[in-house]
Amino acid sequence: MATVMKKQAARQEVIVTGFGGQGIILAGRILGMAAALVDGRQSTLVQSYGPESRGGACCAQVIICDQVIQYPYVKDADVLVCMSQSAYEKYMPQLKAGGFLITDKDLVQPAADRPVYAIAATRLAEEMGRKMMANIIMVGFTTAVTAVVSEAAARQAVTSSVPKGTEEMNLKAFTKGYDFGMATLKGQARKAAARAGVVA
Repeated sequence: MATVMKKQAARQEVIVTGFGGQGIILAGRILGMAAALVDGRQSTLVQSYGPESRGGACCAQVIICDQVIQYPYVKDADVLVCMSQSAYEKYMPQLKAGGFLITDKDLVQPAADRPVYAIAATRLAEEMGRKMMANIIMVGFTTAVTAVVSEAAARQAVTSSVPKGTEEMNLKAFTKGYDFGMATLKGQARKAAARAGVVA
């Protein structure tokens, strides 16, 4: 099972991927901004699109480091966030052993060969009446599960990145994802403690 990242880790490589129209690049930008402008670290963002801006493949590669970043492309991802099945199949080979696999539960069916952190981000956004905020829910979930950026930094980056007048709603979306992530970690801790008790 992947373990929560330590802030002092020298370099973290993150891939956020899905299809155009899901706000993939914005999600990557928020993580990078949170690291650089609030957490006081270095960050880079490399983005790529498929043949169509909406509906085609889309990927954001984010590097977060305590030192100057010489190479901005992800080679071995510490975190892979997938919001489509095709994105999962394309980028899964780049996730290092022990890295965090994070998926939209309703849109990605991962293989059962490694742990996965899943949240129904799109469905939760639809329940809020804002399907386009699934990416913000995913940012909150990723922040909680991985600690790749601090919660305070992520919240500030969300507020700075979304359209004026939507800050409150987007922060609610972030909180929904973050709270679900924290609950997921607590549930895993309880299961681990129970298994340890059985073994003992």
